[in-house]
Amino acid sequence: MLTLGTCWPGTGAPDDRFSGAETGERVITAGVGCDPLPSWNDGPTKQAIMDFVARVTAEDSPDFVPVEERIATFDNDGTLWVEQPLYVQGIFVFDQVRALAPEHPEWQERQPYKAVLENDTAALASLSEEQIADMVLTVHAGTEQEEFIGAAREWLAEARHPRYNTSYTRLVYRPMLELMDYLRSNGFRVFIVSGGGVDFVRAFSEETYGVPRENVVGSSLEYEYGADGRLTRLAKLSKYDDAGGKPESIALHIGRRPIFVAGNSDGDLAMMRYAATGSRPYLNLLVHHEDARREYAYDRESHVGRLREALDEARALGWPVISMSQDWKRIFDDGTI
Repeated sequence: MLTLGTCWPGTGAPDDRFSGAETGERVITAGVGCDPLPSWNDGPTKQAIMDFVARVTAEDSPDFVPVEERIATFDNDGTLWVEQPLYVQGIFVFDQVRALAPEHPEWQERQPYKAVLENDTAALASLSEEQIADMVLTVHAGTEQEEFIGAAREWLAEARHPRYNTSYTRLVYRPMLELMDYLRSNGFRVFIVSGGGVDFVRAFSEETYGVPRENVVGSSLEYEYGADGRLTRLAKLSKYDDAGGKPESIALHIGRRPIFVAGNSDGDLAMMRYAATGSRPYLNLLVHHEDARREYAYDRESHVGRLREALDEARALGWPVISMSQDWKRIFDDGTI
């Protein structure tokens, strides 16, 4: 079976990404020795991906899907980059709270701000989504979109992961970058559908994943347009893009049902069910974090990226479950692990 893939002549897959530079620019090749997924171990998961792509792109296949309907949606946290020990945007918000604390002395005795200011790690780990959302609304309201994106980019350039001591944008999963590239080379449009803030993900999606800002769907605040021409973020949640909110947002912002979905938690299950109940062939991929040596091991009882119902359903329905320890030769795009 011949599969078109995004490969690097003579090398397989380098560490360069989406700079558009002439040196190391991606090209489409086909032939013996071209592995479009070189960071994936050979096995059932990799084969399921390649077989699916071959089936839906071959015009003589009964499962052929026209290019305009080849929609792939990826979750972000825990699917494309590391989400432990806390969601990256949560850490960003905590740092913003600390920076603004001198202007808000009342936060010293008000939870969850008190836990942030005292660096109470146990309390921070158990914060509810509603508490984090409250901080997001408080800290980020009143800013313009580009102002917020600029602040997020500045923070991402300086922040370091507590375990790996490197920037978060270097802790993206190399196998998933290859997968997105492979899908694009076969006519898929790739979208990120995240429970995280849409503008936070847009701050790095293009440079890190090759996903343009307009292809990012996520949780959002409401905006208000003023007579001065400013578009300002309000302290009011417009859409929480998790669980059932994901297929709702896909219908609203993309307008087509995905045939390829990748996620890692129960929050992605509704998006997978949405793909599964369509009339087209589909493939749902579930990332299972069980590689404590190279990354983290967590699922059913985790406060971050809980994976319980989706894992059971994937196994029952035969959806491929990615074992990070068995399916991935390497984890991160920085080349260290």
